[in-house]
Amino acid sequence: MLSHRTLIRSAMRDLIPVDFRERLMMVVTEVNGCRYCSSYHSRQALTSGVPETELRELLAGSIPQEAPSTELPALYCAQNWAANNAQSDPQSEQHLREVYGAEKAEAIQIILRMIRVGNLLGNTADYWLFLFSFGWLGLRKDEARFENS
Repeated sequence: MLSHRTLIRSAMRDLIPVDFRERLMMVVTEVNGCRYCSSYHSRQALTSGVPETELRELLAGSIPQEAPSTELPALYCAQNWAANNAQSDPQSEQHLREVYGAEKAEAIQIILRMIRVGNLLGNTADYWLFLFSFGWLGLRKDEARFENS
């Protein structure tokens, strides 16, 4: 990620609108099940203008059909990418480039990687919290989705 600082800055400021970025992050977060990222990005999504009805669908793990049609290809790709343990197939990557252009497609992929890192950190912290508190804090064992991966 450090080698892509310029693209990250551009993706976060110019290439991807804030509401689109938050939808992408919510899609990946719901697949990965990070409660910290889900809470934070839910607030960010509402602040950025994502309607509450869309947010409810995102929190339920669905792609909102009311989301802008220009975002749907990326949202479905993001969900598939996250569900396949961050493995994308060349066809999906090519489709993103065809729909959004090379620079914007790369920015989308950077955003997906960033939220995955956040999800992994949050879930790992929750797991350690659970262990060190003997199950009193953190995720309950049946909620620790990442444990079986």
